[in-house]
Amino acid sequence: MDTPPTAPAHDTAPPTPLHLTWDDIRSAVQVLTERVNAGGLPQAVVAIMRGGTVPAVWLAHRLGIRDVRAVEVVRTTGDGVNADKNPLPNVRNPASLGDLRGLDVLLVDDIAGSGVTLAHTADLLRDLGAARVRTAVLAVNRANWQQDAPPEDAVNHIAALYDTWIVFPWEEAV
Repeated sequence: MDTPPTAPAHDTAPPTPLHLTWDDIRSAVQVLTERVNAGGLPQAVVAIMRGGTVPAVWLAHRLGIRDVRAVEVVRTTGDGVNADKNPLPNVRNPASLGDLRGLDVLLVDDIAGSGVTLAHTADLLRDLGAARVRTAVLAVNRANWQQDAPPEDAVNHIAALYDTWIVFPWEEAV
């Protein structure tokens, strides 16, 4: 697993959300591109909708991967900062993934908060026959992490670690 850079920790009560810019995203995608390349090119890229769509497409272009798929997996009940979460992710339309049997798949999301959605979706891809499933995220919010293993051990490729809620440029109000 790659060891990503760490953003400064906050020592006070709930930190304010961090708003990433398009330049931040461009840099994060470049970091992920280099790390994925080092482990060999996947045959397909799968985005977790909605947030993973932009980085997945951007990564696929940079990696030269034309097989890009998406699946909607929802755990949060809203889009607000620290939105409530359902106990388990809800997978909508898994048939949209098509036939993954025998493929080397890169699963992409914008952020791993608790890590539950990413792990659940990776298991789904394996259940659908993917021979290899690697995971990549632009960011991990360690303040919400709920997996037994630390993020650096649970996620294959992480561009950056944070200790606060992240707001991505595609989430900004128009």
